[in-house]
Amino acid sequence: MSGPGELANRLRELRARHGLTQAELAARVGVTRKTINTVENRVFVPSTILALKLAGALDVSVEDLFQLEG
Repeated sequence: MSGPGELANRLRELRARHGLTQAELAARVGVTRKTINTVENRVFVPSTILALKLAGALDVSVEDLFQLEG
């Protein structure tokens, strides 16, 4: 469970909507599958550059992909 101000994301949902595996999305943005997994599971907060790359790969805005909770 997350506290106020933590970063939520729709990465898993949007990746699935595009029919991409974690490995496929990782290859598109130049990271490992494990990085995608840790972002999806909110273990790792991505850099601004990675957030922009992920949003671009999924054809959404960063704000549609990531939201502050709380």
